[in-house]
Amino acid sequence: MTRVRTVLAMRTRQGCEERFEKEWLAAAEEIRTLDGCLHQDLVRDADDPRSYLIISDWADRERLDAFGRSEHRDRLLRVIRELRESAQRNTYQVLHTVPGGAGE
Repeated sequence: MTRVRTVLAMRTRQGCEERFEKEWLAAAEEIRTLDGCLHQDLVRDADDPRSYLIISDWADRERLDAFGRSEHRDRLLRVIRELRESAQRNTYQVLHTVPGGAGE
């Protein structure tokens, strides 16, 4: 099995940034407990505060796809869909990981 990473680019509706972040965090707290979910990040564009990336790692494509087809996913992400202006998702196989040096 190969670890996969999804990158979901989203742009929020004007004025919805704070609520979007709050709703994403609430959904992510539930998603993190699902079988196969390894890691999730929400990052905001440093030059465009309405543009975000949601980056998540899953143990394999099968578990990611099972989540993607679930009613659980639809329920968790319903509000987030209402707050966004656009979205585009890509899925990648993670081939290599090189850890950073000492300290941050």
